[in-house]
Amino acid sequence: MRTYHCLPLFIWTYMFYTVDAIPLQEKANSGLPSKTILSLTKDDGKMLRRTKRGWMWNQFFLLEEYTGTDTQYVGKLHTDQDKGDGNLKYILTGDGAGNIFVIDENTGDIHAAKKLDREEKSLYILRAKAIDRKTGRQVEPESEFIIKIHDINDNEPKFTKDLYTASVPEMSGVGTSVTQVTATDADDANYGNSAKVVYSILQGQPYFSVDPDSGIIKTALPDMSRENREQYQVVIQAKDMGGQMGGLSGTTTVNITLTDVNNNPPRFPQSTYQFNSPESVPLGTHLGRIKANDPDVGENAEMEYRIAEGEGADVFDVLTDKDTQNLDFENKMLYTLRVDASNTHPDPRFLHLGPFKDTAVVKISVEDVDEPPVFSKISYLIEADEDVKEGSIIGQVTAYDPDATNNFIKYSIDRLTDTDGIFSVHAENGSIFTLKPLDRESSPWHNITIIATELNNSKQSSHIPVFIRILDINDHAPEFATYYETFVCENAKPGQLIQTVSVMDKDDPPRGHKFFFEPVPEFPLNPNFTIVDNKDNTAGIMTRKDGYSRHKMSTYLLPVLIFDNDYPIQSSTGTLTIRVCACDSQGNMQSCNAQALVLSAGLSTGALVAILLCVLILLVLVVLFAALKRQRKKEPLIISKDDVRDNIVTYNDEGGGEEDTQAFDIGTLRNPEAREESKLRRDVMPETIFQIRRTVPLWENIDVQDFIHRRLKENDSDPNAPPYDSLATYAYEGNDSIADSLSSLESLTADCNQDYDYLSDWGPRFKKLADMYGGDESDRE
Repeated sequence: MRTYHCLPLFIWTYMFYTVDAIPLQEKANSGLPSKTILSLTKDDGKMLRRTKRGWMWNQFFLLEEYTGTDTQYVGKLHTDQDKGDGNLKYILTGDGAGNIFVIDENTGDIHAAKKLDREEKSLYILRAKAIDRKTGRQVEPESEFIIKIHDINDNEPKFTKDLYTASVPEMSGVGTSVTQVTATDADDANYGNSAKVVYSILQGQPYFSVDPDSGIIKTALPDMSRENREQYQVVIQAKDMGGQMGGLSGTTTVNITLTDVNNNPPRFPQSTYQFNSPESVPLGTHLGRIKANDPDVGENAEMEYRIAEGEGADVFDVLTDKDTQNLDFENKMLYTLRVDASNTHPDPRFLHLGPFKDTAVVKISVEDVDEPPVFSKISYLIEADEDVKEGSIIGQVTAYDPDATNNFIKYSIDRLTDTDGIFSVHAENGSIFTLKPLDRESSPWHNITIIATELNNSKQSSHIPVFIRILDINDHAPEFATYYETFVCENAKPGQLIQTVSVMDKDDPPRGHKFFFEPVPEFPLNPNFTIVDNKDNTAGIMTRKDGYSRHKMSTYLLPVLIFDNDYPIQSSTGTLTIRVCACDSQGNMQSCNAQALVLSAGLSTGALVAILLCVLILLVLVVLFAALKRQRKKEPLIISKDDVRDNIVTYNDEGGGEEDTQAFDIGTLRNPEAREESKLRRDVMPETIFQIRRTVPLWENIDVQDFIHRRLKENDSDPNAPPYDSLATYAYEGNDSIADSLSSLESLTADCNQDYDYLSDWGPRFKKLADMYGGDESDRE
């Protein structure tokens, strides 16, 4: 098998019409005017016949969107090695082989099994080869060919937007460009007129037109007025096939707005206006409103008003409100005015339509009314030193009555603006004075309101704001700006900077702050550190000696005297705490704690452990002692009902009796309210706390015995009283006691031979007395 022109794989020799060899049905199914055969032959140069001019030698062509019932015939593969005996097998691979394109392996006929869409895929690259069925070897090298899909007009033009918005100035000339619309067609622009789009206007005539090729929309009528019609809706059609019959089309909508130009002058709705004004109204009083109309909008409708030269030009003023285009007048007397209204942005193109201004006459009548007091100023600014004394005058306000009666004025302060009551005003002359001290640091400004009221008519009053600025006085001393944690290394050298300090001052001098740093006069020369004033409101702390020892001194206190340069000079003393720390060679702190100092002082770890054990033992002893003492308190003092001897232990003070007024204040018993409200029994722990019933207080002059009897009667009749609330609580023995004295001093003088052996029978609580008095005489001596 020969190859020509060094082409690899199969050599396509020709593509020719086979009208006579193809059945009519097959021709109809193919969609092409001829049958294409891909021939693989040795004598392909000799077999060259009539071919369709312009076809590629290695291409098949197929129409898209085939709607026939049979498969669409594409072409035929053939090689001169094929003798027609069925020994060769044709195989097709590549894009769509097997599912879209199928080949008859015996004859080499290729068919399209599916409907194709050029817009999805316009060409397919496939490879063909012929194999000997017996040997399985290729009789021809594998060759590549292309199947191109021919386009049909199956896509309508589509606009880039469904809705366009455009604008054009009103009064524009014919042919003024408005906007451009664009439509695209997915069909093949290189094949026929399927993608050739032509634009036309379906709605919007005769106002607008569209260029059929470019899609540019233009005005078609001259001098269209926005005031007559502002909005237009235009429908544009795009049709393919060059606009011919049978072409597909699409539409879009264009909303066109006529924008305003200044082609209309302002006009007053009436030629004369009448207003009334009270006399002597304050400046800026609104007297009336007039308005000129302009059909234009936006800045084209903006107008300015002015009073024409003549009567009232120096008395009245007119202000333009840009939102409402209204007028404000300022009036003092009766005048007749001429007011002009003109556009601020005239358009030179339309000046020929007439003057863009209008004039109206305004008449103002003055009425006589009672007017409130008028202050001499719109507002007052008063400055006062913060050290001004209470009651000092710091400023004055003045007001007058503009009426002919000239009534007297009374001044007062609106206390809602001075809730702290710092200021007051003289009712007659308007002098403002202080009632309390001033402090600029807490309140640098005070804004108060002064009220001026006519004496004869309290309804006529005026308010005026008074702004009081407090001037600074140097009354605060400078101090450190922050707390400094300063340390010095043990290996520090003389002249080494260890800390830079800065200060702050609440005052605000007009020339700015200037601070100075010095040692305190008590210690003008510190042997350890030097204070260096940097002359920039900071100071540096420098070392003064070579090396520091934590063993000798772990902390240094360095007082620094700080003072300012304002008048009067204020000063303070700040103290820096400088710790001595261990540092590395780079000056970085490593250790400053107390444990390191103790260890370095020579105490071993064993000594520290011993000290801690001693402290722990002491704590345990204290806890045990407290527990024993609490346990002893919980034991009842009266063990048995008849055993009252333990009272000696409880009441360890015999006292001087009721006649001894020095040892005990009997007035306590006379004051019932001085007793404890709910004092419980101390010798036992009650199971339930009862509520003690309150009684009516007794008078102080009641006898003590009578008071106790009444208390006994009250407690006996109280069912809620506990059983242990008895006469013993009050401890009253009467006027005279029949019992002898229990004093041991008198016992020695009265009877030296008394027998005290019975004390040994009283138990361990009286063992001490038994040892003292119950032994032999020799023991007692």
